[in-house]
Amino acid sequence: MLTVTTEGIPGKSYEVLGIVKGSTIQSKNIGRDIGSAFKTLIGGELESYNEMMNEARALASKRMVAEAEGLGADAVVCMRYASSSIMSGAAEVIAYGTAVKYI
Repeated sequence: MLTVTTEGIPGKSYEVLGIVKGSTIQSKNIGRDIGSAFKTLIGGELESYNEMMNEARALASKRMVAEAEGLGADAVVCMRYASSSIMSGAAEVIAYGTAVKYI
């Protein structure tokens, strides 16, 4: 399924089916959390958290696409991500957009 961040798809006409979304809440294990806490003392990239957020975005996107497919959509336009901290070491990621069907 095509997912784009633009408001339209060049050369395609479509009807809007509605808003679709997918979300997940992810956390890292306590060992990696402690390791990342020490990393903040010296600075640098927190690779385990970077990996966690990449996994969360992929899962949220997959769930959004599944919801769009359930509506019979051909694509999702205006796709966006949002995230928020739930607690120390845990974050929610939501992927959302507008499901459309080509006409």
